[in-house]
This record gives sequence, structure tokens and C-alpha cells, in this order.
Amino acid sequence: MTGILKKVALLLVALLATFVAVALWYRSASQPQVDGKLKLEGLTAPVDIVRDAEGIPHIYAKSTADAYFALGYVHAQDRLWQLEMNRRIVAGRLAEILGPSALNTDRFLRTLGVRRNAERILAHLEPETRAALDAYARGINAWLANRSGPLPPEFILSGAPSPAPWQPVDSIGWQTMMAWDLGSNWTQELLRMRAAQKLSLAQINEILPPYPGDPVTATQDYTLLYRQLSGTTQQLAAVAAAAPPSYIEGMGSNNWVVSGDLSETGKPLLANDPHLGLSAPALWYFAHLSAPGMSVIGATLPGIPSVVLGHNDRIAWGFTNTAPDVQDLYIERINPDNKKQYQTPQGWSEFKTRTETIKVKGQPDVTFEVNETRHGPVITGALPLVDKAPIDARKYVIAFAWTALRPDDVTLQAGMKFNKAQNWQQFLDGAKDFGAPQQNMVYADIDGNIGFVAPARVPVRKPENDLRGLAPAPGWDARYDWTGFIPFEELPRQFNPASHRFMTANQKIVGPDYPHFLTSEWTLPYRVQRISQMLDATPKHSMASFAEMQKDYVSLAAQELLPILRNTVPKTDRAKEALDTLRGWNGSMATNRPEPLIFTAWMRAASHAIFADELGDDLMNDYWDQRNVHQPMVNVLKNKDGQGRWCADTKKPAQTQPQTCEELLSASLDVALDRLVQRYGPEISKWRWGDAHVARSEHRPFGKVDVLARFFDIRVPTPGDTYTVNVGRYSLRDDKEPFTSHHAASLRALYDLSNLENSRFIHSTGESGNIFSPLYNNFAQRWADVAYVPMKMRREEVDKNRLGLLILTP
Repeated sequence: MTGILKKVALLLVALLATFVAVALWYRSASQPQVDGKLKLEGLTAPVDIVRDAEGIPHIYAKSTADAYFALGYVHAQDRLWQLEMNRRIVAGRLAEILGPSALNTDRFLRTLGVRRNAERILAHLEPETRAALDAYARGINAWLANRSGPLPPEFILSGAPSPAPWQPVDSIGWQTMMAWDLGSNWTQELLRMRAAQKLSLAQINEILPPYPGDPVTATQDYTLLYRQLSGTTQQLAAVAAAAPPSYIEGMGSNNWVVSGDLSETGKPLLANDPHLGLSAPALWYFAHLSAPGMSVIGATLPGIPSVVLGHNDRIAWGFTNTAPDVQDLYIERINPDNKKQYQTPQGWSEFKTRTETIKVKGQPDVTFEVNETRHGPVITGALPLVDKAPIDARKYVIAFAWTALRPDDVTLQAGMKFNKAQNWQQFLDGAKDFGAPQQNMVYADIDGNIGFVAPARVPVRKPENDLRGLAPAPGWDARYDWTGFIPFEELPRQFNPASHRFMTANQKIVGPDYPHFLTSEWTLPYRVQRISQMLDATPKHSMASFAEMQKDYVSLAAQELLPILRNTVPKTDRAKEALDTLRGWNGSMATNRPEPLIFTAWMRAASHAIFADELGDDLMNDYWDQRNVHQPMVNVLKNKDGQGRWCADTKKPAQTQPQTCEELLSASLDVALDRLVQRYGPEISKWRWGDAHVARSEHRPFGKVDVLARFFDIRVPTPGDTYTVNVGRYSLRDDKEPFTSHHAASLRALYDLSNLENSRFIHSTGESGNIFSPLYNNFAQRWADVAYVPMKMRREEVDKNRLGLLILTP
């Protein structure tokens, strides 16, 4: 027996040693080659790729085509799985590698037809843009064809096959998906449709109020119509649950620019930090491209051959999301005598129909039909109707109109023109091609000019349209059809403003005299107000003062509510201690303090208590998001126009005394504190916001698998909240991790137009997408600390402490 045990032990040791050896080999073999020479087909001349000390590639080429080739090559080296996921999302082909759990998302994406539209867009691009896309695709495919090491670990763990060759339409499709991430207004239309099942129009206008200071947007009373469409509403809600999530719920970004009149150097300064969903690896990939006629550095998107945000040798630019209303839902009536037809203002018309087949890992293929109307794809057809669906769901369907689903959307082309623009006029020439998503673009150049423009295709709605894009419209009524788009010359724009500065933070960017309708759903103005305060506080700004502004985590939202909260009468000793803790607090959402945690947990409990009884559990769960609930809660607690009545508990018998807002706040404080005690212990003085407010960069798709998420996700404590300049948005409806930050500054950049070599940037993870690479998360802590890495372009500076020099030759 002893001999057998020894043999088993030796076998186990041998197996363990083999495993360790294989793991060490894989860790090394899966890293990209960053030194040496490679001979590749598709180049016209040698290209130098210098990896600087942070692993950022600096590409020095003798032609722009070769520079784009090299960018495709390094994207494939460092972010292959990200490229593959991006492409599969565009094409609706996730279920091929992820199985049945991804089927409904694929059905939605196939119905939307993003890749089909990308194929049509390709024909509308200028020859120079198509050539760049071809060169970029050649670079990705050159890496695929010549790789000698293993594929990234995600391919092994998921069983996904080696990627097929990249195609230019894959890049175009990913540009469209970025517009999807930043423009999902349609879910708010659905929310109104669902709310109409149980609330009056006046109540809906209170739970989804207008922008502060604006009147309620006048619409017809749509509640009666929608109550006749309960089945259609249920089907649309099911489809929305299957759609890929957008980042609009965490929507926010900051940019600001000052002219030399307000800077220490006498030249402009520009800051930008777009707020998006945090992912691992980051959405962004830093790169520098240098070729005759082009020298540009900044943030690229793997899959797209341009610097999206950055600077060249003369200009710098930064974006925030405008979030215009460029999506409308249309209720289409089916011909009862011919299911292949729907009603139009001119009579019955045939649906355009196509058949889609989805391959599903481990299961038979799924085939279904997609219908399109004159407005767009019928999205309620993305999922099959349940057998007992209400009858209206078989009489009506919902079509989806979106400006990005047009064959002439050449937004990708605009970015490539920005990279080469040398002045304001050339920048505007590029902006004319920018169709979706609408962005607030700030601009600065080395000559001292600053500017702002918000380009996009924004639909023009008729004066008689009494729904204003806020709710689904009858598709057979011509008054709800778009009549064109706002002319580029009439979109918001400023150049060298008299104030010597311009700032945007997703707030309302137009005044009451602006003649066109952009949206009525602007982001609350807390961040832009705080930016304005800090700009006012310093007469002459510097890169250091701009960095301090990006680091700022004072919440004006908290400051607005604190005077009300401090009047709360505590019911318990713990509640008294919590209120005493909040008395001297100024709304600073610091990681090392308990006050932010007490405040946030309290407002979470209060918002649920205010609205859940009227809305019901299902609707409340979807409504319970900060972009929806915060302003209504403020209005209720301030009793604006008598809205304090929402504090009454409608579940109590009618004859009992209505609950007041003061009573609700006392009760919700106790609820919040009890939950915090369960999570963080009984001693309030030891609670820390940073323990709860951890920024989570989630891997796609392994972030959904707990055992894998521990290795692939990146977590780091961060300050701030949804309304601070240094933003960190959490999800109210997430009971498991209610304070975890999922949306934050996906990158930060500062540009010094007196010396562009002094510019700097950071993003949330690292350049590599390989968890075995030291560059997978090497930015994370610096990002949390609001530190930066240099944005150097001069070769002699880049070569210092470089990680490697890879020379690609034809």
C-alpha cells in the first residue's frame, strides 16, 4: 500500500509540475513580440513600432496606409479578444461561442441589422477612408496569419475558434455600436409606455420631470392609447431586456477649454474625461501614429483605425455626449386581412422581410424572420410571442427609427479627418461627416483659438407632433414622421467666445431662443456647475489646476439635499449618531470618510420608499436609476408644486393619516443604517466610502462568471458619485453591490497648447488585454488616483526607457 501511495504522490507531483511548466510557457508565449524584425505582406515600406515605458505603441511609418496597417497589427497583438467580441456583437454572433444565454441578444442585434447597414455604409465612404479601412484590416489579418504563439486565454476558456479575417465592415459596425452605447433614448419611451399602464400623464411628468428650469414638454395624453396596448408593451419590455446594454444610464462626460487669456502660458488648455461603462480591458487603447501628413496621438478604439480623442501637431479636441433624441418608436398596425402588411398614411404597405439564421453553441441553428417598415426594423419581432400574449400584441408591432441605421452615416470618416485637421475650418469640415452619436466637441489649437461644435444628424419633428419623441407614436399618422435633419450650419457652435472658455458636462447646451428641438432629457447640471465654480476660482489656469479639477469629488447633489436631511428627527441612537456625522459634512465624496456612505445608502432607501408603492415592483425595478429618480426625489422632498404627496404610503388604508416626507426620511434612514451595519459592522466611525465604492472594470463575458471574474475583473476603490466631476456611478437596483462604481471616467486627458509634448492622459486598466501581462492593469491605481502618463510624440523622448522596438518590413 505504501508503494502505491508513493507512486500516486509522485504522479500528482509530476502532473503539478507539468501544469506549472505549461502555465509558465503559456504566460510567456501569449505575450506579443515587441522587439526585432518581422517581414509581412501588405506593407509598402518599413515601419517602426516603439513601445514606450508604459507599453504604448508609437508608430513611425512612411505612409498613412502603413501607419493604419501597423495600428491594426498592434490592436491584434494586444486586444484580440476585444476585437473578436466587438465584431461578434456587431454581427449578432455571440451565441456561436457563448451558447443559448446569448441567443436573445443575437436575435435583437440581427433584427437591428447593424452589420447589414455597415455593408451599405462602406459604399458611401470616400476612397481615402476605404483605403485606410483596408490597410487597417490588412494589419489585423497579418498578425492572424503570422502568429506563432497561442491565442489569448478567453479563446481557450470559451472554446471559440481562431478569428476569421477582419473586414472593413467590422470597423464600421463597431462605430455604430458606439453610437448605440451613447444614444438609447428608446428605453425612456418604453418606460413612459409602461408607466402609462398605471399612472396618469401628470404623474408620469412628475416621475420623469423636465430639465431644471424648463417647463413640462406639452404632449397629448397618451395613457389611454397605451393601456389598450398592454401586450405590445410587455413584448417591447421583453425585447429591451434582451438588447445589449447601453452606457447611457451612466451617461456623463466632462470637457472644458480655456483660451490663453485664462491660462498661465498664454495659450489654450483643454481637459476631457468621457464617462462610460468600465470594462476590462478598457474600451480605449492609447497609440501614436506618425506618417507624412499625419502625426496624431491619443485614445483609439480597437476595431477603428483612428485616434478618436487626442491631439495632432496643431490641434486638440475632446468630446462629451449631447444625447439628443435621435431614436423614435413607432406603433405599426398590422392589416387584419394580410399579416404581411402594415398601415401607412397612404394605406397598407408590405413589410420588407428577410430571414436570419443564428448558430448556437451546443444547440440547433435558430431561424427567424425580420420585418422592416418605412420607419425601421420591427424590434418586437426579435423575440417570439408567448402563447398567451394579449391580443393587441398580434395586432400591433413596434418599429425602431434611429439616425445611425442609415446607409449614409459616415461618422467613422469624420474621425479620420480630425486626425489630420490643422485648424478650426478643417476640423469643421470633418465634423460635417459626424452623424452619430451627437457629441459636444471642444477644440483648441496652437495659434490660440478655442471652439465648440455639436455635430450630428438630429431629426426635425413637425410642429404638430404632439408626442415630441418622448413616447411611441402611431406609425400610420404622418404628423409623427421626421421631415429631415437640422442643417449642420444651424447646430450649436461657438468660436473664440467672449468668455474665453467653454465647458460641457451633458447639460443643456442651448438657450430658450434656439430654434430646433434636440432633446428634453438633458443630464442634471451639477457637474457643469461645479466645473464653472472651479474655473471661476482661479484667475489663470495651468495643467496642475486642470488636474485638480478632474480630481474633484465634491457633490453638489448632496449639498442640495443636506439642509433637508439635517432636519430629520432620528428614531434611534444610531440614527442620531449618523445625523451628527452628517452635520459638518460638505458633500465631499472621499474614500476615507463614512459620510458619503451614509448619505448614499439613505437616499437609495428613500427613493425606493417614495416611488415603489405607486409604481409596483416590476416597473420600479426598471425606473430605479439615478438619471430617472434623483430629480423627482429632490422635487418631492422640497414639496415642489405639492409633490410631497408622493411620500404618502399608498399601501396603507385610505382612512389612516398619510405618511409625511419627514416620517419617510426617518424610516428610510433606519432602513439604510440597518443594511450598512450588516455589511460593514456596527461602528459608524469605521465605515469608509472607499470600501463600498469600488470601481469595477468588468470583463466581457467572464465578468458574469464569479469564479472567472475574480481573475479577469479589475477593482480599485475610488471617490466621487454620479454627480461629481470625478464621477463614479453606482446602480441603485444592484442589491448585491449597490455602491460599486460601474461607470466612471473611461479616460482622462489634459492638453497643453503651449507645448503639446506636455500633454498627458490615462485610462482605467492598461494597454494589454491579456491577464498574464503586467500591462493588463498597470494603469488602474494611477487612474483611481487621478495621475497620468505622458503623451510624448518626439522620437528621442519615446525611445527613453522603451520596452521594445519592433520593425515591420514588406
